[in-house]
Amino acid sequence: MGYRVAVVGATGAVGREMLQTLAERNFPADTIHALASTKSVGKEVSYGDDQILKIEALDKFDFSTADIALFSAGGDTAKAFAPKAAAAGCVVIDNSSAFRMDDDVPLIVPEVNPETIDGCLIKNNGRNIIANPNCSTAQLVVALKPLHDAFSVKRVVVSTYQAVSGAGRPAMDELFNQTKGIFVNDSVQPEIFTKQIAFNAIPHIDVFLDDGFTKEEWKMSAETKKILDPAIELVAHCVRIPVFVGHSEAVFIETNKPMTEKAVRSLLENAPGAIVVDHRANEGYVTPHEAAGEDAVYISRIRQDPTVPNGMVFWCVSDNLRKGAALNSVQIAELFAERKLSGR
Repeated sequence: MGYRVAVVGATGAVGREMLQTLAERNFPADTIHALASTKSVGKEVSYGDDQILKIEALDKFDFSTADIALFSAGGDTAKAFAPKAAAAGCVVIDNSSAFRMDDDVPLIVPEVNPETIDGCLIKNNGRNIIANPNCSTAQLVVALKPLHDAFSVKRVVVSTYQAVSGAGRPAMDELFNQTKGIFVNDSVQPEIFTKQIAFNAIPHIDVFLDDGFTKEEWKMSAETKKILDPAIELVAHCVRIPVFVGHSEAVFIETNKPMTEKAVRSLLENAPGAIVVDHRANEGYVTPHEAAGEDAVYISRIRQDPTVPNGMVFWCVSDNLRKGAALNSVQIAELFAERKLSGR
C-alpha cells in the first residue's frame, strides 16, 4: 500500500523540486496533493514527466486524508498549519525554521542521524512533526559526520557562498533582472536583497542579531550542535553571491584526535551522500554550477591546516534546492516509509 502525500507550497521553487524529486525517486505514493494559497487554486504544476496536478487550497484541505505532508511555505504558514496537520494524524516534514530548535521535534539529515525519527510520532509522545535543517547546515553535516565519528570534531570555521535561490523565486528573478538591466545601463533597484546582487557579494543573510552575527550564521551553529553534537563549536560567515543554484562552503575543522589527510580523504570518499572530486589541477574540483541538479554533497580541495594542531580544510558544494531542501525532505519521507511508521 502506498502513501497519501501532500506538498504544501507546491508553486514555489522548493515545492516544485519536492514534486519532481518524489517522482524521480519513485516514492511509494498512491495520491499526491499539491497545496498552496487560495490565490493559486486551479494553477497547474508538474509531477514527474507526464503528470499534471491542480493546486488545491491549503486552508481548506483535510489533512486526515494524507499520511505525509512536505511543507515548504515559510515559517508563518508552518506555524499555522503544521500543528493542525499533525493533530489530524499526518506526519509533517517541515522545511522552514519554525520547529527546528524545539526539543521534541527531530532535526534530521538521513545520512547523519536517521535514528532520531523514531520518537517523532504522537503515539510515541512526539508531535508528528519533523524538521528539515537549513540548507547550508544540511550539506555541512553530511561532510562532518564521518570525521566527527572518527576524530571528534572540536571546532568548525565555515564561510558560505550561497545561491540566490535560497531566498526563493523572487530572489532568482531579481538576480536575472539586475544582470540583464546592467548590460543595457538600466538603474539597479534592490527589492529582495539589501544591496545589488548582480556582479556583487552581500555578506548578509537573514536578520542581524545583537551580537553582530546574522540569524543564518546562528542557525548553522545551533543546528549542527543539535544534529551532530552539542560540544562542537562552530562559527560561520554567510555570504550571498550571484549564483542561481548551489551553495558553496569553505570549511576549516579542528579535531580532538590526530588525523591525516589520507584518512580524511578515505572517510569522505565512503561517506553516504558525499562524493570527493579533488585532483589538485585545473578543473579538478566542483563548483556550484556542476552541483546544480545533482543530489550529492561534493567535496574538493582537501588539505591539512598547518596553523593548528589536528586541522583540516576542504571545500564543499551542493544543490541547495535538492539536498538543502527538497531531496532531504523526500529522504526523510523515505525513512518514514522504510520503517512503515504511521502517525495515526
